Amino acid sequence: MPDGVDRRTRTAERAPLGATRRGTNETRANGDGQDAPTTTLHNGQNGRPSPYGRAITRRTSLSLPPGLPLSEWRHLGRQMYLIADSSAWWLGDWLIYGQTHYPDRYKRAITETSLDYQTLRNYAWIARKFPQSRRRAKLSFQHHAEVAGLPPEEQDTWLTRAELGGWSRNELRSRIRAGRNGELPGKDVSLVRMDVVAERKERWQKAAEAAELELQAWIVATLDSAAMEAIDEGDQP
Repeated sequence: MPDGVDRRTRTAERAPLGATRRGTNETRANGDGQDAPTTTLHNGQNGRPSPYGRAITRRTSLSLPPGLPLSEWRHLGRQMYLIADSSAWWLGDWLIYGQTHYPDRYKRAITETSLDYQTLRNYAWIARKFPQSRRRAKLSFQHHAEVAGLPPEEQDTWLTRAELGGWSRNELRSRIRAGRNGELPGKDVSLVRMDVVAERKERWQKAAEAAELELQAWIVATLDSAAMEAIDEGDQP
């Protein structure tokens, strides 16, 4: 578990999704769609309630108590970052479960939830590349996305370097790019060339940016995910 996460956050991570926990003052969204309070974030540290009050999250906003000290404001940011980063893993694992247990119904269910299927497929592709035992809690989901297209031993090498060096996602990307010329020779690599119209490339580039991936990494992730899905569907009786 990353540093700076208090005992209540650890408890929240172990609790079932959607569960109401004592002391969180959690309420559900109103049936008429109003932006009712959904939950509270604990801005107190070391498991103690904050004397300044609680931060309240809504579907489209975050309300912070007045006079919040810098240390608690920073602590809240860390909590929100962990939730946002972890949700990519959660959604990837969630889609994999649906594909495995509801192979003939999961696509319709996703459509009914208004979730973006392509984004979910990207998450699931990365989640498949990294079994839970190989995921690095000290690195972000995007760190893993940067190396997902590499062989497993290279994935582990780069993630270890990033973890020990404290590299950001952008730093990891730059290091991989710099080392690519020296590492590709001797590898079993095939060159695939594709001619596309400028409009299509621009559309792909926007999709890659939305997924926070380089264009090449996005193309590999998308094609690999589509291939896995086609193979899975072909294996169904």
